Amino acid sequence: MSLPKGIEITGELTPAIKKILTPEALKFVAKLVRKHAPAREKLLALRETRQALIDSGKKPGFLKETKKIRDGKWKIAGIPADLQDRRVEITGPVDRKMVINALNSGAKCFMADFEDSASPTWDLMMTGQINLADAVRRKISYTNEAGKEYKLNKDVATLIVRPRGWHLEEKHILIDGKPAPGGIVDFALYFFHNAKEAIKRGTGPYFYLPKMQSHLEARLWNAIFVDAQKELKVPQKTIKVTVLIETLWAAFEMDEILYELRNHIVALNCGRWDYIFSCIKTLNAHGDWVVPDRQQVGMDKHFLDSYSKLLCETTHKRGAFAMGGMAAFIPTKDAVKNEEIFAKVRADKLREVRNGHDGTWVAHPGLVPIAMAIFDEHMPTPNQLKKQFNYKIKASDLLTKPEGQITEGGLRNNINVGIGYMEAWIRGVGCVPLHNLMEDAATAEISRTQVWQWLKYGATLADGRQVTRELVLKIVDEEVGAYKQQLGEEKFYAGRFVEAAGIVARMSTAAKCEAFLTLPGYRYLD
Repeated sequence: MSLPKGIEITGELTPAIKKILTPEALKFVAKLVRKHAPAREKLLALRETRQALIDSGKKPGFLKETKKIRDGKWKIAGIPADLQDRRVEITGPVDRKMVINALNSGAKCFMADFEDSASPTWDLMMTGQINLADAVRRKISYTNEAGKEYKLNKDVATLIVRPRGWHLEEKHILIDGKPAPGGIVDFALYFFHNAKEAIKRGTGPYFYLPKMQSHLEARLWNAIFVDAQKELKVPQKTIKVTVLIETLWAAFEMDEILYELRNHIVALNCGRWDYIFSCIKTLNAHGDWVVPDRQQVGMDKHFLDSYSKLLCETTHKRGAFAMGGMAAFIPTKDAVKNEEIFAKVRADKLREVRNGHDGTWVAHPGLVPIAMAIFDEHMPTPNQLKKQFNYKIKASDLLTKPEGQITEGGLRNNINVGIGYMEAWIRGVGCVPLHNLMEDAATAEISRTQVWQWLKYGATLADGRQVTRELVLKIVDEEVGAYKQQLGEEKFYAGRFVEAAGIVARMSTAAKCEAFLTLPGYRYLD
């Protein structure tokens, strides 16, 4: 296969992958990368500059220089018919069986994920594009080893695609000698192969945008969309996006993000797990913001309830939807345990719909009917966009530290989840059931940043002991031993537990709170 000038592919080019990485598609990717990658690099540097200010003692807040945008009367461009009712959305990685099951789940939308619930191996990132192209054309099918066949139903969820965040690269695609930004690769390949086909079928190229830290990052995405539509002769404003508000920075710039993307945006989403992680990471130098056990930090906490309400108020004012957060529970075969899980999901979704959310997320098909029933009862119309709110949320509301205990159980669970998740991730699995929860990169990030924070500030456990380096490393060893005992030596050593434990131990005890767990982890992936 002859590649366009300046492009190098270091991953395996199977016949199927060659159908995705055609010379024309690669030229399209390269054109967007060459024009927009320099701006991405500047924005990543800006993240460091802004973080340094917080580390010096400042707290984030609403921007003075964009007050006119917040006070303005503007609205977004509009919302397509097949995105008008998004009361329950399911999310998951882009492997073939998952794509079929999610589209068939009964949810209104499926967010096909190249990001937090996917481990970005070369094989998954490329076969994921193949799977989505087949799904758009309604010709996707899958047969497992037992001969069971999976096909699409007549009625399926609306497909929305989440590309990787700005911080991630695609090391297997080099443009002029540099790894291409993963987000541009994911967006460009999907848009190139599927935009016109989706439009022809009565839908469109729809995306979820993750981990933004400023409205300037939204401005960059908008510029990419304008260029992509122009290049492929797709009408402007055809691309429609939902932005995940999953960083503390973005919570203070919701209006500005909506404004920058006003011709393309339809909603904001409360990406709650990444948001908790971002709060811990962003305020890591502030000893007065030490967070209790992860299990105690629910959406009823003031800082999270305020974030939810601010998102509902801001989006509805601009004509955009407010999407709720993830129910990460996994139903079990135990009826009693299931009722506990379902009760928690109902309470969570009831809070969201009452706050003003127009829809919500679940991680498992078994939770679709539970969430759907709550929204059907309390939101009989396709959405509740007509409701306007005046919650009067202040910066201090978003920065109110959650109260609660730090326990050995919480410390041990964080370390256990960190090891279990990273072991699967470096094997190429990015979405892992652990302790009746669907863990992804966001929840693993909470786990390791909590351990780091408790160790940095010598947090006192509920039993009076202090979190020390010795205690953390002792529990790491014990949790690795527990995995070994549970799995047996053969399965244990066939896995990647030793490397995973090393990553968790190093990042939890490092002098500096690293930006992302997946960046050092990416070195382990093929």
